[in-house]
Amino acid sequence: MAAQEGGMDFEKKLKRLAAVVEKLESGELPLEKGVALYKEGLTLARECRETLADVRNEIAVFTEEGLKEFAPEAEETDAERADGEEEADDER
Repeated sequence: MAAQEGGMDFEKKLKRLAAVVEKLESGELPLEKGVALYKEGLTLARECRETLADVRNEIAVFTEEGLKEFAPEAEETDAERADGEEEADDER
């Protein structure tokens, strides 16, 4: 996987990207420095997107039904609970 592409792991790239954005938003950089940081930011953003896409594909491989949304399981409804209790009573 490309997690360590360019000698930096994903988290370090993300932190560096945040620092680049902060510096650019300050508006206090000379033009040349701003352009260089902008290019660096684009590269970091692309690399982070690629890493996330790679990880997403890996997760898809490990799920039987393909890529699933990460959402909490639906809680058991009152009707389902009541059905379960009736079945338990029938077994006694």
